[in-house]
Amino acid sequence: MNSVNTNIGAMVALQNLNKTSSQLGEVQNRINTGLKVASAKDNGAIWAIAQNQRSESGALNSVKESLQRSISTVDVALSAGESISDTLLQMKEKALAASDTTLDAASRTALNDDFKALRDQLTKVVNNAEFNGANMIKATTPTTVAALASADGVNKITVAAQSLALGGANVTVT
Repeated sequence: MNSVNTNIGAMVALQNLNKTSSQLGEVQNRINTGLKVASAKDNGAIWAIAQNQRSESGALNSVKESLQRSISTVDVALSAGESISDTLLQMKEKALAASDTTLDAASRTALNDDFKALRDQLTKVVNNAEFNGANMIKATTPTTVAALASADGVNKITVAAQSLALGGANVTVT
């Protein structure tokens, strides 16, 4: 009398089939997750190391994003500072031209109107030099930028704000 339990060939084939099925499941899990070790039960030590590396990678991504936001904020402030510098040069030219004693009243008035327009432009530049809610050059609310510089959040890179508003310590126009 033959049965499956006593048929040695059938038992070996069944063991091979079960092993192949198990390996297929493991490979499919790796394909689905994209990970060689998808869980602690696959290989606890390697999984723990991988989790630590994933955590470190995520923290460094946060540092990178913080630095990028800070760079953008500083870039906006630098661009505004350059615009203010250029405008101040134009204002100096207008003031010097207006000091010419040979000018008639209409010319002097035109230069004065240009000067006032440039002065008003300075205020607009300062007020609009904002990125992500931070304005590093506005007199009433200059924002110092502090970006993350390490994955543990302890170290920071700080860029101090400077007021470039009219009448402040750095820009005076009389």
